[in-house]
Amino acid sequence: MKLFRFGAPGQEKPGIIFNNLALDASTFGEDYDEAFFGSDGLTRLSDWIKWSHSELPVLQPGFRFGAPFRRPSKIICIGLNYSDHAKETGMKAPDEPIVFFKSTTALTGPNDGLTIPKNSFKTDWEVELAVVIGKRTSYVSEEVAMQHVAGYCVHNDYSERAFQLERSGQWVKGKSADTFAPLGPYLVTPDEVRDPHQLRLWLKLNGQLMQDGTTANLIFKLPHLISYCSQFMTLLPGDVISTGTPAGVGMGLKPPLYIKDGDVLELGIEGLGEQRQLARAYAH
Repeated sequence: MKLFRFGAPGQEKPGIIFNNLALDASTFGEDYDEAFFGSDGLTRLSDWIKWSHSELPVLQPGFRFGAPFRRPSKIICIGLNYSDHAKETGMKAPDEPIVFFKSTTALTGPNDGLTIPKNSFKTDWEVELAVVIGKRTSYVSEEVAMQHVAGYCVHNDYSERAFQLERSGQWVKGKSADTFAPLGPYLVTPDEVRDPHQLRLWLKLNGQLMQDGTTANLIFKLPHLISYCSQFMTLLPGDVISTGTPAGVGMGLKPPLYIKDGDVLELGIEGLGEQRQLARAYAH
């Protein structure tokens, strides 16, 4: 299934793609959130849509996509998880996953605008595969870790490099500004993804291809990441693990290139959909 949410910010309703049509699924009576995922909502939704799809309103093009699920309890990010990206940053490929958090207030829709933070001169892009957890997960083994996945989506892990690397402390400061976590447009369930380790992911800046990679080059694969994170914290239904970015970020160019007012970012992952963000400088 492909799940999405639509409508004005803060007023999103659940939707679903069925027979290539975007349907309003609000009569299902539940939003896509922790309670939904944690109560086998995906199975219940799948059963419900089979007999109710003909009665659901078809959405016309032009609606706003929100994030495909309500704000999760946490957004966990994995750093330097592609060897080519580690090389371009001048950092050593890690021996264990580098884990950091991104504030959930950074969450936004896939085509909402990017706000360059106040006092920022080094806002950067990172296309990433995000894994969404489907059930409460603690100390899970790699062998069964993928049974805990609700689905996958596109994530642009925006990063303010000066805040992240030059202001001391943890990376979270450079990752958590408002609009820094566009997710979606869809949450795609595992049955529609043949192999999450064989997906092309790409990003363009003002029409120029900057990142063009494949999840085949992940240093730490998804079962390991899920198991690893679950050794240190309980993963709740709807939580996100963003799995890292391939080479081609602005920081790695010579000279470095960062996002400026008026830039357009376009990105996508094979089978998971595409995003588009217009960058605007902070103006308050």
